[in-house]
Amino acid sequence: MASVQEQLQVLMRGVAEALPEGGLAKKLEEAEAEGRPLIVKAGFDPTAPDLHLGHLVLLEKLRQFQAFGHEVVFLIGDFTAMIGDPTGKNETRPPLSREEVTKNAETYKRQVFKVLDPARTRVRFNSEWLEKLSAADLIRLAGRMTVARMLERDDFAKRYREGRPIALHEFLYPLLQGYDSVALKADVELGGTDQRFNLLVGRQLQEAFGESPQVVLMLPLLEGTDGVRKMSKSLGNYVGIEEPPKEQFGKLMRISDALMWRYYELLTDEDLDALKALHPMEAKKRLAFGIVARFHGEAAAREAQAHFERVFSRRELPEEMPEKEVAAEDAEGVWVARALVQAGLVASTSEAVRLIRQGAVRVDGARVEDKDMRLAPGGPYVVRAGKRRFARLRVR
Repeated sequence: MASVQEQLQVLMRGVAEALPEGGLAKKLEEAEAEGRPLIVKAGFDPTAPDLHLGHLVLLEKLRQFQAFGHEVVFLIGDFTAMIGDPTGKNETRPPLSREEVTKNAETYKRQVFKVLDPARTRVRFNSEWLEKLSAADLIRLAGRMTVARMLERDDFAKRYREGRPIALHEFLYPLLQGYDSVALKADVELGGTDQRFNLLVGRQLQEAFGESPQVVLMLPLLEGTDGVRKMSKSLGNYVGIEEPPKEQFGKLMRISDALMWRYYELLTDEDLDALKALHPMEAKKRLAFGIVARFHGEAAAREAQAHFERVFSRRELPEEMPEKEVAAEDAEGVWVARALVQAGLVASTSEAVRLIRQGAVRVDGARVEDKDMRLAPGGPYVVRAGKRRFARLRVR
């Protein structure tokens, strides 16, 4: 096994916050002295069937722990998904039915092993222990937390100040997520920065149950391809793990140079200093190739890169392509349908939406699948509507 310092150098890369300070080093030293692996937990609520690169931030960190011989628990929150966690939003997230949760959980299990080693991963469902809690158990668990402590959570506090409703069952979510750490006797829990409150509840409950409290590693929320908002399928700024290779490659080639380095830091083990000696276009191709190869194999990655280079070579684009400047609607850019109208590629936003639904609109070679997609400020973007309408757009 690598030394504690060697592990820390890798495991702390990209981490936004680690609590308590110095806690991971102490846990690693204890595990080394006791000759055992750490139990490293990350929870995923199966609220949608597809994983994307935003999820890969946590999965990559779990893979790094695995590489050092630690035990990874990929926890599927099938029970908590039926409650609905409003984290990161100011309203209750609608709970899912058991049928929806079960279906989504099965797709998670298939996709996660594209990153993690199945032989070194324990897949657990929190319904295993949460469904066994009696009413008396739940009341005792609720007794470990005060309303004042719950209102320290930012989204709860904001809704309370604004007089917006907070249902009692929402208070149960962080308690149950925290109890997952008790049930698993977790040494380390990973989560996004938006999960800070919930992760710390796990530490609090472990102490209350006489366990050594876990170390919490919080990782940044990965921005989507627009470079502004958190990656999300509903926002149309995502790169899906199971998307076709050409779509993955095209979307990744569309990101800004600044965002490219963030993707490298959070999604790969690559040496950033060495990469920065490359031309940005070559570095971006390497990133896109590596991610496509990871999920589809090197042959598919080579084909996707060749396709991209063919499509964007001068020989295959129109000899004369109009260059247009379109106005951003706000800091997040402009709705792609409206950009097509401003550029004169379509007569109306309704026509643009119809073409998108037909799969006939592409941005930088990638098919636009979400009619609500936005083009972030910047560019240029090579936009195609239908078979013969092209433009190079800049969003100002």
